[in-house]
Amino acid sequence: MTIFTFDLLQEDATSRARRGRLHTPHGAVETPVFMPVGTQGTVKAILPEALGEIGAQIILANTYHLFLRPGHELVRRLGGLHSFMNWNGPILTDSGGFQVFSLGDLRRISEEGVRFQSHLDGSAHVLTPESSIAVQEALGADVIMAFDECIPYPSSREYVAASTDRSSRWARRCKEARRTGDGAALFGIVQGGMYPDLRARSVEDLLEIGFDGYAVGGLSVGEEANLMYEMMECTLPLLPENRPRYVMGVGTPENLIEGVSRGVDMFDCVMPTRNARNGVLFTSFGRISIKQARYSDDPLPADPDCGCYVCRNYSRAYLRHLYQSREILASVLNTHHNLHYYLKLMEGARCAIEEGIFHEFKRDFYAKRAHDPG
Repeated sequence: MTIFTFDLLQEDATSRARRGRLHTPHGAVETPVFMPVGTQGTVKAILPEALGEIGAQIILANTYHLFLRPGHELVRRLGGLHSFMNWNGPILTDSGGFQVFSLGDLRRISEEGVRFQSHLDGSAHVLTPESSIAVQEALGADVIMAFDECIPYPSSREYVAASTDRSSRWARRCKEARRTGDGAALFGIVQGGMYPDLRARSVEDLLEIGFDGYAVGGLSVGEEANLMYEMMECTLPLLPENRPRYVMGVGTPENLIEGVSRGVDMFDCVMPTRNARNGVLFTSFGRISIKQARYSDDPLPADPDCGCYVCRNYSRAYLRHLYQSREILASVLNTHHNLHYYLKLMEGARCAIEEGIFHEFKRDFYAKRAHDPG
């Protein structure tokens, strides 16, 4: 069994971009990497085999949802999440904190953890640092996340300070609850809202506890992009160079490129799959809304520069027809294309860092988006 490790292979000379490699019990992951989100044990509207074909290396699953349905013990009995969902590559599970805290009036936070009502049937449950770790271990994830509170934006300094300190105490309990022997990694999550000194304090607490990797949480929660980048810039340099850096829930293609240039190794976001189901496609020249009438008789592929299965075989007119007809195939094809775009974007970034041309890669990325060939 492979024990989780991280190799830092190369650093860009003109930015903080990094090229690395994660070693996990279910295979290696080349970084920087985008992780498709498979909330309930499935990346919506795409087969696991197709995910592999388009270059997905690692996917994300959600502790909260799998805890409620079908239940982590059932998944354990059936061989773990890899076997259950027929995905042989690495899996990262989030702690469930974001989903629990988004329940609003249906949850109550205390030092113990969070008491909440299920969004499915209203049943009462408790999620603590210890139980979050236990659920993730039962699922058999390769990377598991410490339980924390995702702080809403905007929030007062007083609230952010109290919440961040509690998340640090929860992080220590997660580390103490962690079993050893399965080779998986445990990541701590930096909080601190939009206050640089509180983020620095959170980093200090997590470094004292010690984790296999470090995530930056509490971003992409409604703040402007420039503020997000500012928080990356004040947080990422404080993290150890020999540990992977993961910015959670981010984001747009622009967010990914800016994050890579600031030293981020790992990203996840529902944006490519959710937008696909709503008829929005990501392309090398920006987003297009395939539902628009302008595409009703357009013979071009969604992105003429894209080599994915969808762009090789289907026109914008056909994709619009499927969406307007509410055909299931619309979600399937749009999802395939969007994830292919995100995964190829990260592959391009990795190659550019290796070749020492990341500055040019970033410049060309933005130059293409200033021109719409459609």
